[in-house]
Amino acid sequence: MASPARPAPAALWALVPVAVLTAVFLYPLALVVRQSLSPDTGGTSLQAYTDVFASAAFRDALGTTVWLAVGASAGCVVLGFVLALVIAFVPFPGGKVVARFIDVFLSFPSFLITLALLFVYGTVGMANGLWSDVTGTTGTGPFQFLTTPWGVLLAEITYFTPFVMRPLLAAFSQLDTIQLEVASSLGARPARIVRRVILPEALPALAAGGSLVLVMCLNEFGIVLFTGAKGVTTLPMLVYGKAILESDYPAACVVAVVNIVISVGLYGLYRVVSRRAGA
Repeated sequence: MASPARPAPAALWALVPVAVLTAVFLYPLALVVRQSLSPDTGGTSLQAYTDVFASAAFRDALGTTVWLAVGASAGCVVLGFVLALVIAFVPFPGGKVVARFIDVFLSFPSFLITLALLFVYGTVGMANGLWSDVTGTTGTGPFQFLTTPWGVLLAEITYFTPFVMRPLLAAFSQLDTIQLEVASSLGARPARIVRRVILPEALPALAAGGSLVLVMCLNEFGIVLFTGAKGVTTLPMLVYGKAILESDYPAACVVAVVNIVISVGLYGLYRVVSRRAGA
């Protein structure tokens, strides 16, 4: 009588996902790192890193990326908290529909929101058209901010705010309403209830959503591209310019490696915050 077959070792089951991960992600990433260390003259050198770090274009792109990401994240945290408060605690017709729409909104591509803003605030958008109709003036209207860094900031806050609202709404649904009722019965005003009862419970979810938005804003490409903002060059835009427009692949790969390192570091922060929020 033949003995039953032994189950395959656990290491063998891990070969398939590891092979797929290597082929799809790790190998292309290794090629990017290798290209950043391979100058046109051949061999291995850090010259590309030295040249990129010394360039004003890289420093400007890094600074623009950081301030846009931090500014958009701060705006999303404030606006997301206020909107989540209204949806969760202020009864109004269609509140549940709005909450469900937030889940759908998360699936929208970023360029779609930017395109919608162009229709409203673009040079020939609805706002400028309405201004011309009311004042009777011709030419460009007063709403020209969408092609500036402030337009990029507005588009990013508009698109990424629901990513903060979603974990907040989940946290608010777990909040014990008895605490709110007791605070209200003791004469606490709504602002005090929010500050002393709701905000402490929402801080972990608020931090998790804000850190996620920070990572996503750091790597955002479509919004900056579709707004056509003049003089706004972020790290992803610099990679695009170096690789596609200038065919300077070592420099493009250097910027990409820097972007990846920052993104991975921020993602690690997001995981730590999310883990504490879950606890």
